[in-house]
Amino acid sequence: MISTPKQLGFMMPAEWEKHSAVWFAWPYDTTTFTKGIDNAEKTLCRIIKALEGSEKVEMIVLDSVMQSRAEDLLKAYGNDLSNINFHQVVFADVWVRDYGPFFIINRRQNKLGWVKWIYNAYGKVHNPKYAKFVQLLKDNEVFNILKPHGKKFIASMVLEGGGVEINGKGSLLATKQSLLNPNRNPNLNEEQIEHYLKDYLGVNNIIWLSTGLINDHTDGHIDDIARFVASDKILAAYEDDEADENFKILDENYKVLTSARDQDGKLFEVIKLPMPHMNYDDGQKAPVSYANFYIGNTVVLAPIFGDSNDEKALAIIQYCFPKRKVVGIDCKEIIYGGGSIHCMTQQQPVALIHDVI
Repeated sequence: MISTPKQLGFMMPAEWEKHSAVWFAWPYDTTTFTKGIDNAEKTLCRIIKALEGSEKVEMIVLDSVMQSRAEDLLKAYGNDLSNINFHQVVFADVWVRDYGPFFIINRRQNKLGWVKWIYNAYGKVHNPKYAKFVQLLKDNEVFNILKPHGKKFIASMVLEGGGVEINGKGSLLATKQSLLNPNRNPNLNEEQIEHYLKDYLGVNNIIWLSTGLINDHTDGHIDDIARFVASDKILAAYEDDEADENFKILDENYKVLTSARDQDGKLFEVIKLPMPHMNYDDGQKAPVSYANFYIGNTVVLAPIFGDSNDEKALAIIQYCFPKRKVVGIDCKEIIYGGGSIHCMTQQQPVALIHDVI
């Protein structure tokens, strides 16, 4: 009988716990970045520069040609290449959080592990009703090839990294729109999905929100609407304009969060995080959010959009992380790919023993 991570003492730590590295994938897909690859590359260079001194960078590239280009651009933006490890492998998309590993640790033994979930590119390809991004399916194999340090666990369930939020003490946030969507796991019900989350991420308390942002192609990933900033504190995206399409969604989510209990039965402190506003060139509302920030060891990288709420949002995030420097990164261009900073990253936590157990 195969033991689950939870049975072996593993759990997924909170994002603010110490990292040994952060994973990225170099942007190149013009179907993802319709505003141009140049803008996406420049944004990534700024992100990595802002992380300098915080943690190591693990960078996925296609081949030596792409690696050379990446190195030249990174150096042009003042990045220290000695802090970056490159991995050449066939991949499709930049959103490494969604197809990358969920790193877990055994705190008692200081050992690292990782969970490989199924990635189906946000929809079942064999069913035309749910097919979305067929060209991204190759990303399901990226980390089967790379094989990061630690013990590998295989979970027979579709799940993307942006779909769950962890407080490191046993609580997990998710949306039903994403995890219970028939385009992910049509043969699993809510109870079965909860069992997977508990067994493979080491949680015992799951808080369900209903729906995510309008026009989010991930079907409502949690990392755009609610984030743990401490084990007992949640930043909740909130729309003040009642005429906005997201108002009802985010108001209902806020009410759920303010009445939710943590793993010990206590209420959370819930802080409202204002919303930015942006439309794509075709007039469609973009799924922009300040909640899609990345928590590094010494910095927090937060998306900004040239919106009147940018400074207010950065100040709120800074209040939540007084010992880290909050850096705003202009994400007006990369949002055309449907994601932002958190979607582009996957943290690898520190464990004293990296050997497979």
